[in-house]
Amino acid sequence: MRLVIGFLVLLPIAAAAETMYITDNLRLGLHQAEDTSGRAFRMLESGQALEIISRNRNYANVRLPDGAQGYVKAAYLVDEKPAKLIVAETIAERDALVAELAETKLAFEGPAATIQGLKDDAASLTAKLDDAELRVTDLEEENANIQGLKEKYKGSLPITWVAAAIGVCLIGGFLAGLWWIDRSNRKRHGGIRIY
Repeated sequence: MRLVIGFLVLLPIAAAAETMYITDNLRLGLHQAEDTSGRAFRMLESGQALEIISRNRNYANVRLPDGAQGYVKAAYLVDEKPAKLIVAETIAERDALVAELAETKLAFEGPAATIQGLKDDAASLTAKLDDAELRVTDLEEENANIQGLKEKYKGSLPITWVAAAIGVCLIGGFLAGLWWIDRSNRKRHGGIRIY
């Protein structure tokens, strides 16, 4: 018994949760008679374009794009496109744009790869340029150091010249010493060389 009462209590809640919508689709009959009293010989869908031939307060004589003529109730005619047509046109435009986007993406795959390659080349060249700028900075510092040393030792002679001059002086001094000793010995001994 409790189960049945619980079910009956919850039944309206379950029924209230269902969502419904009002349809946008209208079917209007196209009649031969002006008062639309006869049976409709054709059914027109919502959004059908019509040309108004004549119109009074209640009825309108219309012509369809295919040339068919008849009468419809004037109250159902509006000068703005119904939502059904606007949605259909919007969906068609969206589908066309999606297709165009897909074609554009395909068209740009090749140039995109070229652009990516150029970006990679630019990054590589930028890295090489940075390395070259560092090397130039190092060389400028080294050149400044060399210029400083050049100024510091401006009046000095190269070590090879100094070593050569010392060598020449030593050899010359040694030979001059030998000559002096030989001369002194000969003078002391009456011009005779004694060794």
